[in-house]
Amino acid sequence: NAIKRRICLSHGRFRSTVASTQRDEVEGGKEKQVDECTVVKAVQADLIIQSKNTTDAQTQKIEIDFGNTHEAYKSKDNIELLRSLLVFKLCTFDFLVDKNKELMDLSKKVFGQRLFERLMKMTFYGQFVAGEDHNSIKPLIHKNQAFGVGSVLDYSVEEDLTQEEAEKKEMDACVSEAEKESQGVDHREKKYKAHRQFGDRRGGVVSARTYFYADEAKCDNQMETFLNCIKASGGASVDGFSAIKMTALGRPQFLLQFSEVLVKWRRFFNLLAAQQGKSGMDALEQKLELEQLKESLTQLGVGNKDDIENWFTGEKLGPSGTIDLLDWNSLINDRTSISNLLVIPNVETGQLEPLLRKFTVEEEKQMKRMLQRVDVLAKHAVENGVRLMVDAEQTYFQPAISRLTLEMQRIFNREKPIIFNTYQCYLKEAYDNVSVDMELSRREGWYFGAKLVRGAYMYQERSRAEEIGYEDPINPDYEATNRMYHKCLEFVLEEINHNRKANVMVASHNEDTVKFTLEKMNQMGLSPTENKVYFGQLLGMCDQISFPLGQAGFPVYKYVPYGPVNEVIPYLSRRALENRGFMKGSQRERSLLWKELKRRLLNGQILYKPVY
Repeated sequence: NAIKRRICLSHGRFRSTVASTQRDEVEGGKEKQVDECTVVKAVQADLIIQSKNTTDAQTQKIEIDFGNTHEAYKSKDNIELLRSLLVFKLCTFDFLVDKNKELMDLSKKVFGQRLFERLMKMTFYGQFVAGEDHNSIKPLIHKNQAFGVGSVLDYSVEEDLTQEEAEKKEMDACVSEAEKESQGVDHREKKYKAHRQFGDRRGGVVSARTYFYADEAKCDNQMETFLNCIKASGGASVDGFSAIKMTALGRPQFLLQFSEVLVKWRRFFNLLAAQQGKSGMDALEQKLELEQLKESLTQLGVGNKDDIENWFTGEKLGPSGTIDLLDWNSLINDRTSISNLLVIPNVETGQLEPLLRKFTVEEEKQMKRMLQRVDVLAKHAVENGVRLMVDAEQTYFQPAISRLTLEMQRIFNREKPIIFNTYQCYLKEAYDNVSVDMELSRREGWYFGAKLVRGAYMYQERSRAEEIGYEDPINPDYEATNRMYHKCLEFVLEEINHNRKANVMVASHNEDTVKFTLEKMNQMGLSPTENKVYFGQLLGMCDQISFPLGQAGFPVYKYVPYGPVNEVIPYLSRRALENRGFMKGSQRERSLLWKELKRRLLNGQILYKPVY
């Protein structure tokens, strides 16, 4: 298939970022819940609207007041406002949040399945989940659309596994046959190996869904679920999004191994850059002098002299006679089988060595099937006019996920942005990842699509790094992550301003970040009607941001989870955990909800119904 061909067979075209060695609503840094609806004064944002038919900015200004409760909640009746208040209040009680799973199980036994489902639909499920299937979610999608808010469909069903079951599945899925035989005698790094104490990847995660590998048939079923999501998104609107997760589409062993290979190749480049006195520079600023590079490689014994000469010819050589990271990434050779991609430079021996001694025939097939499933989803997205967002995951999977996503972008983003990669700005290397991928899109002439998030795995990542013994990949504190998010965002906005081929979704509940985006768009004369800058929030949260933006003409989307009540309980459980910090950190949304209820009561709108 197309993606497999690009990765395995295309001569000298295996370029891209080697994504960070280091997802989506949690901030990096201090032990503090972030990306919340930050307490700020109502923002008056003046935006210049630029007509598509003119090049001069027409000074028609839009004022957005995030404290305007009439605009924020006009799509909600009074019962919905009361439900929001109840749910957000319940999320502030530690006992209820800590024991939410046990309390839901108890409620099911006491009330019975039918009454339990009604109770959930009146409270948590009704607040954060759109419905049980594609048909039942349509009314909510159409209502939101009528008020200017689109949807990113997200089937949020997860297995309800015990910790022991999750750990066993993870270890079985992440340890290859060769590793079992070698008993630790291999080239693998600790970060990119499975560890039983962190086998349950649900721990310390706030909002992201988690998939565990069972077998290839289950991956096929999950692909079918994503295909149904894509079809539903296409049927619901003309500009819909759908979200997918790579760990749902294949055995994670491949993601671990491929990530390690990519990171080691990048590290080797950094070593060579340091030899030329170019360490500590931004990723794309490191340009290696060709003759010095050839000499270094010869001295290290990585290939003979003729091979090294052949590596740096034609399109593999930078236009200035130097080699940068993108040129370097193109040196991974043509290989007829995917397992042959998994080779690493060994500086001590001067040889390219396989990451593992051997791969079984079945492991080779599993790797190919993952790429085939990704290819099928991308093609269906194009056919249905839906944009595909690939969710970010843990740092030990992410380099491979980013690389596979980039390969999809190179194929499918030629005419318009279809595939969007997700960048986690709580990572120390987030800016390097964004800038390197952007540069690749410039050189090759395709549309760059990015979703910027803060990240969902902070606690888990920090704990794993400390216990296993590798560098913490997360920014040191809240402020550092904020700066990183705004730096990445401003970089993409500048690119949009220059050539209009970049696209970004600002996936944030933080009012300051949204305000920052609006101010930058104003300064650059970027019009919301150009559909280059999107905003995203979760269903049931921060409506005072989403709906005023949508009604002012900005492309804004809600992440819309759906699925049967029993099967989205794990998702709802984390929503409760997330909202505890969210509600304790800010009274803003509750105060706005009360303000709107009082306004309606004073105006005699006791039976208010949205009109659309």
